[in-house]
Amino acid sequence: MFTKAERSPTLRAKGQTALRSMLRHGRLGGGDALHLHLVTEGASRDIGLGLLRDALRGAAFPHQVIVHDVNELTEKLFPIVEAMQKHFSAGSGTYYSDSIFFLSVAMHRIMPKEITQIIQVDLDLKYKTNIRDLFEEFDNFPEGAVIGIAREMQPVYRHTFWQYRRENPQTKVGEPPPDGLPGFNSGVLLLNLEAMRQSKLYNQLLEPAMVQKLTEKYHFKGHLGDQDFFTMVGMEHPELFHVLDCTWNRQLCTWWKDHGYSDVFDQYFQCEGEVKIYHGNCNTPIPED
Repeated sequence: MFTKAERSPTLRAKGQTALRSMLRHGRLGGGDALHLHLVTEGASRDIGLGLLRDALRGAAFPHQVIVHDVNELTEKLFPIVEAMQKHFSAGSGTYYSDSIFFLSVAMHRIMPKEITQIIQVDLDLKYKTNIRDLFEEFDNFPEGAVIGIAREMQPVYRHTFWQYRRENPQTKVGEPPPDGLPGFNSGVLLLNLEAMRQSKLYNQLLEPAMVQKLTEKYHFKGHLGDQDFFTMVGMEHPELFHVLDCTWNRQLCTWWKDHGYSDVFDQYFQCEGEVKIYHGNCNTPIPED
């Protein structure tokens, strides 16, 4: 869970919805405990802890909250974060330029070694099932995969890769599912930290020189933080990812439908099956129960 220094009623409401729905559907097995990691800066620490304290009051299962200072984590990963900010944000001062949006790419280097798996989630989610079931997706990772992530459900990367697509008219890059490569959405992330630590390929791809090489190949300039990195790497090395079903990250934003892509939008946006997690991205309202 990541928090920034915003005392926004809307942000607080999102946090309450996410935590309450997670706990309402949560059922732990024998011996299980819920460990919540709060990554925050000093000014927003109280906001995050307040949300967690309110949500966990009266919880009938063992739980622990671990607090991490975002500045300390960023310092440990400075060369990686700096390279990511250069290529995957819209510039200094913009929303996704903050270092907090890039820590996931190297979480395996800053979490204690005894933590082997972690789920990272956005705040604008609503859970319709037990998050324990999502942990079971780690068992479905194919050999060599290090990250579980759902596809992006808008044609944002059809747009971002426009130059590469023009130069490679037969490419699947930016094309819709099931046969295309629409890119990823990082609202729900399964990070197999041990696999990330062991993957020589993945760690090579974190090097600033490799990031530069791939952005040049794909003419890529992103603005959405870590999910831009995962998307670009996924075009080159899809074997590093376990693709989650869309029902685990049912995105609701329709911004691109009204901004030039209405003719193809539904090919990206469709999602069959019972929704397990709603994602109210771009401030889209989430359906009531």
